[in-house]
Amino acid sequence: MNHANSASNAPVTFVKVSFPCEDSYVVANLYLPENYDPSRRYPAVAVGGSLSSVKEMMGGFYAGELARRGIIALALDYRNYGESGGARRQYEDQVSKSGDLSAALRFLRKRSDVSGTGLLGICTSGGTIMYTAAKDQNVGAIAAVAGFFTDPDFTTSMFTQEGVEQRRAAGRAARKRYDDTGVIEIVPAYEPGNKQAVSASASEYYMDKNRGGGVRPWRNEFALMGWEDWLSFDPITQAAQVKAPALIIHSDGAAFPDQARRVYGLLAGPKELHWTEGKHFDFYDDTETVQKSADRIAAHFHRTLN
Repeated sequence: MNHANSASNAPVTFVKVSFPCEDSYVVANLYLPENYDPSRRYPAVAVGGSLSSVKEMMGGFYAGELARRGIIALALDYRNYGESGGARRQYEDQVSKSGDLSAALRFLRKRSDVSGTGLLGICTSGGTIMYTAAKDQNVGAIAAVAGFFTDPDFTTSMFTQEGVEQRRAAGRAARKRYDDTGVIEIVPAYEPGNKQAVSASASEYYMDKNRGGGVRPWRNEFALMGWEDWLSFDPITQAAQVKAPALIIHSDGAAFPDQARRVYGLLAGPKELHWTEGKHFDFYDDTETVQKSADRIAAHFHRTLN
């Protein structure tokens, strides 16, 4: 398999931008379509990636591929990650992330070259976009690739009830320490075999320095005080309120395929389920897998956002 720093060999140019969000700011890379013409109007899509990821990872790969296919794409660092603002570094908060996506859409809608705005989420952000799409009228369409679609019952089945309670307690204690001292306690986001990590599975994308693990701005860190918010992540419930046209791309080899089928079934608007092949991390940076997915995604957004 071809794992590259860009899913295609030809370079795609972008400009770094920033925009306000609540009392802070978001930094993002803006990719313009090939042969860009400022007098035209294009579909515009904000792109988010996996848990702890930064804009130079899978979000940027997909943004570049969408730009090659005639779409304005904005790969962002959520607040508390990468170059974006926020004092609670590496803190996982879906409400905050949903606000960042809404701010990204407001930024895009101000442009004179935009015909409509949508959201693309890879892995965790596949779930996060459900929060934004459930309430934000600026979401004209969504797409999720290898989405992580959990809910409290599913989380309990993964960690056991005792495990959930232990993590919540650890998160509350870490939050109190932060409130009292400003110290952010950290555990690994990904570490094979480490039960203190958020994910103790193989996580080869993050362990490989030639893949995600080699992206310099990325930090393999999870703020311990984020456990309560992370364990409450519930895109399944949000999906029933999503009426925007939706594309779900998943496979039996991607994370929790039955959950992807569940979220698809709950979506309230026009929807398409593209069931394909590939392991979970193939959807992050495998050239063929990303390009095939990008073809589908671009067609979806050209159809729904023009």
